[in-house]
Amino acid sequence: MVNLFGKGFIGTHYADTYDCVVNDRNDLTIKTNDILYMISTTDNYNVKTNPYLDIDTNLTTLIRVLENCKGKDVVFNFCSSWFVYGDVPSPYKEDSYCNPKGFYSITKRTAEQLLISYCETYGIKYRILRFANVVGPGDKGVSNKKNALTYLIRKILKNEDIDLYDGGNFYRDYIHVRDVCRAINLVLEKGQLNTIYNIGNNASTKFIDAIEYAIIKSGSTSKINYIPQADFHKIVQVKTMTMDSSKLATLGYKPRYQIDNIIDELLVDN
Repeated sequence: MVNLFGKGFIGTHYADTYDCVVNDRNDLTIKTNDILYMISTTDNYNVKTNPYLDIDTNLTTLIRVLENCKGKDVVFNFCSSWFVYGDVPSPYKEDSYCNPKGFYSITKRTAEQLLISYCETYGIKYRILRFANVVGPGDKGVSNKKNALTYLIRKILKNEDIDLYDGGNFYRDYIHVRDVCRAINLVLEKGQLNTIYNIGNNASTKFIDAIEYAIIKSGSTSKINYIPQADFHKIVQVKTMTMDSSKLATLGYKPRYQIDNIIDELLVDN
């Protein structure tokens, strides 16, 4: 049975689908030999309000949990993000060079490196799972800082005008949260140890196409305001994002949700 640390958006869906032991927020003790670690911040904006938050959450807490793993026969499955790749050419492969930007992205990459070093030092088995853009119902953390697609769909449903940077001409790899949970379980059951897996759908969506589809499908009267490209690069640090998830596909993963299915569900759920 999996020991789940961090019951946020993805963790909640995983716990609702698969048997697992969920630790309370401040409980860092090890309950089973298979650890699924999801404790993390979620965006690059904390530097403006609390520059220590990403460091404390993504690094210090991780080390405290790893300290509790010493001397135990555990497999530490660490949930990371495509943000660790940063501003490098895509499609991203697991062995691609990483050049992250922003406190969240940098601390997630640092956490990966600390995890590998710690596990190699103490003989702990591990896996790293790098998620694409995860969307779906029940995300309570949606804002203009996190999960922009769902955030803007909520505005579209209210017939509110929306702002799009750079004409929405950037790309993201969206994956439904239920597909993510299935992919996680596949990696836990069949994945190689001491390695990295990209968790995505091998498909990029142009953002403006997703927004226009949502407006048409919902019958919304929302108007799109286009923000200049110079301002776009201050907010969106990676323009084109595609993940190569062929390694995940070798385990038998196939997505059940495409981008139109995802948007259709978001239009109903929100």
